[in-house]
Amino acid sequence: MSQMPVNMDVSSGGGYGEISAISEFYRGREILITGGTGFIGKVLVEKLLRSCPHLSKIYLIIRSKKGKDVRQRLNELLNASIFDNIKKQQPEQLGKVIAVPGDITLPDLGLSNGDQAMLTENVSIVFHSAATVKFDEALKPSVAMNLLGTKRIVQLCQKLSKLEALIHVSTAYCNCNMEVVMEQIYPPPARPEEIIHCIENMDEKILDTITPQIIGDRPNTYTYTKALAETVLLEMNGELPIAIVRPSIVTAAWREPLAGWVDNLNGPTGLFVGAGKGVLRTLLCHKDYITDLIPVDIVINVMIAVAWKTATSRQRKLMVYNCTTGVSNPIYWRDVERLIKESILMRPCENVIWYPGGSFKGSRFFNSICVALSHLLPAYLMDACTRIAGRKPIMVTVQNKLLRAAECLEFFTTHEWKFTNTNVLKLYESLPPSDRESFNFNVNDVNWQEYMQLYWLGIRRFILKEDTSNDSAARSRLRKVYWIHRISQLVLFLLVWRLLMFRSQTMSSAWFSLFKFVTQISRLLLSQLSIR
Repeated sequence: MSQMPVNMDVSSGGGYGEISAISEFYRGREILITGGTGFIGKVLVEKLLRSCPHLSKIYLIIRSKKGKDVRQRLNELLNASIFDNIKKQQPEQLGKVIAVPGDITLPDLGLSNGDQAMLTENVSIVFHSAATVKFDEALKPSVAMNLLGTKRIVQLCQKLSKLEALIHVSTAYCNCNMEVVMEQIYPPPARPEEIIHCIENMDEKILDTITPQIIGDRPNTYTYTKALAETVLLEMNGELPIAIVRPSIVTAAWREPLAGWVDNLNGPTGLFVGAGKGVLRTLLCHKDYITDLIPVDIVINVMIAVAWKTATSRQRKLMVYNCTTGVSNPIYWRDVERLIKESILMRPCENVIWYPGGSFKGSRFFNSICVALSHLLPAYLMDACTRIAGRKPIMVTVQNKLLRAAECLEFFTTHEWKFTNTNVLKLYESLPPSDRESFNFNVNDVNWQEYMQLYWLGIRRFILKEDTSNDSAARSRLRKVYWIHRISQLVLFLLVWRLLMFRSQTMSSAWFSLFKFVTQISRLLLSQLSIR
């Protein structure tokens, strides 16, 4: 395999510059990544190949899934649009990515003896990002993936003769029972071994029934098991060079590999899609609270830099890095609502179902009324019309999915946290100037207005698969839907008003009195105008 020349290291701006200290650190190293086919994992693989071109190999632990074997899933990964530039400029880099059949939910990670020996002898950097991020995941699979998977990764790392850094991707919300979260590991909500014993020996139906009692003040199994995983890392740390990176709400790419790139509907992305299509019109949310969004490329740059720092400092104290924006460059939910609505109306998506609108509601009672009137009622009416037309109704199903997604996010839209990020700031200050450019994770550089526009265009391009180069047809349709929306509002108002008048003599009298008053004022004004 040919080697890239020294002056071909790619910076975060997409150009080529001088070799950086971080890039040079990765020269010749073999890296192991779990979760490489996930959102964070894909961006991590691409960034390492592009900005650390002299690394030796990247091993990805991949399991067969949905009828696709390991090789097929690797090919699918490398055919993602974010690898297009690498394919054009340095296609041989992709040959450094090696799929290793395995499954972190299985003993010994499901690795063969030969693969275990290969990894043990060669790997020096491990990024553990594999996890189930479903908020409504049952406790058993969540423990198997997030807790037991982490434990097995540490057990493998204890065997790696060349290990210099194990970087574990956690979440800033694993301690969401606290309002202020420092860069430290807090006492666990339960003993990890007791929870493991519980899920291994208890009937799954019974376990599902008592899960709310088990997780206590955590909103879901995801945050609960991620907190337990951090405790496992602390207890098994020993002399291992471990660091924890805690991102907040990971969102679309800010600058790289492609501005606005996103490949899933998790978190706010799914809500923005619903809003853009006009089917999501209300959400329970406290507008004055900070929403801690963090672009995925910033998370990746932090991870790569943390591995470099952990290995080169040779400090054996387990460090925690809160990868967040709320303290340094906050954006509030009211800003998110305004900016995403502006972006949607400026660059509307194709085939909108209804005119995008609605707003966040601070009252649960008022939000419930709005859900019934603006979500469920129209969905049932549209499905009824669809059945009459002989087609398959889908709107009630769509609304139910949106409502479940909104309910999963409610805890995070109605609470606020302060995540200190001192360690991340110090890490950035320690970077050489060239690395601050190539691996930029200074969140103060993020312009939220520009970012939200890029985010929305990324959703349209990469999630909805729309052509964003010409929006004339989409704008034309939006104008038509706007007038249908306004006419519908007028008709509904008149129907409600007529119903009230019909049922109430008081309302009827008030209406005719108002009409009479307006008529008299109009006549008076006309007479004055005629005199002049």
